[in-house]
Amino acid sequence: MTTTAASTQPTTSTKPSASTKPSASTEPAAPLKVAVILGSNRDGRFGPVVAAWFLARAAAHPGIETDLIDVAEADLPTAITFSPRPEDAARLGAVSARLAAADAFVVLTPEYNHSFPAPLKTLIDWHKAEWQAKPVAFVGYGGISGGLRAVEQLRQVFAELHTVTVRDTVSFHNAGALFDDAGRHLDPEPADAAAKTLLDQLVWWGTALRDARNLRPYGA
Repeated sequence: MTTTAASTQPTTSTKPSASTKPSASTEPAAPLKVAVILGSNRDGRFGPVVAAWFLARAAAHPGIETDLIDVAEADLPTAITFSPRPEDAARLGAVSARLAAADAFVVLTPEYNHSFPAPLKTLIDWHKAEWQAKPVAFVGYGGISGGLRAVEQLRQVFAELHTVTVRDTVSFHNAGALFDDAGRHLDPEPADAAAKTLLDQLVWWGTALRDARNLRPYGA
């Protein structure tokens, strides 16, 4: 009787080899385009000081490109209509294109009478698709409230526009006393840390939602 010796060859593993494992892309992600919206046009406003401070922090954060949109310079018409005058349409179109190009937004807002400024609401209401499926973060400033009541109202407005609002904010209470005449924060460490947290969250959401929109267009 002929006997067959058991094979001494090692069993072939079904585990994928290192060469077959998916590899992460080594290409750097495109910079996140962040529109920073300065929401006040009041005479003597403090907003430009806050904007300069924030833009400096954003410039030091990797992977971000900023575009400052100032409601005072935009000067959008307050009467919202489907047929704006040619000069109004030109101003509106310039702002609309910049909002559409953005991957994420940061709104800088003071607090007026427990709410946010009318020109900011005008800029928001003139647009719809430009906001959708993108993150929005907030920097508030004002008196004792630090603009937080304005921010809470803005969260409700932006929820209606299909955005994701970033949880953490930067808030300046009694803002005028916090900066010197050159626009430098007198106690920068806590404010810088808050800005970093906000920007870290914004980049996470902005990148994730940009990837999702590229994969599948958002349908509101």
